[in-house]
Amino acid sequence: MTPFLRDLLAVVGMACWPVCFWWMPRISARQNAVLKQLHDQGRRIEDVSKEEHHILKELHPAVQNIEESVAKSAGGS
Repeated sequence: MTPFLRDLLAVVGMACWPVCFWWMPRISARQNAVLKQLHDQGRRIEDVSKEEHHILKELHPAVQNIEESVAKSAGGS
């Protein structure tokens, strides 16, 4: 390997570090934004599920009895 090529590769390698340090926070910020969206989506799904459960309890009173039966059988296993 010629000294010129070796020095060129060393300079290119050193130039990559600032680019890496500049790019990593951008990636992290994007990941945090996606995680926040997923968290918010999960919360909305949970809220809808709770509301659906509440509606089912109003429409069909036996749901509470079924839940208690399932809880007892799951706890007894």
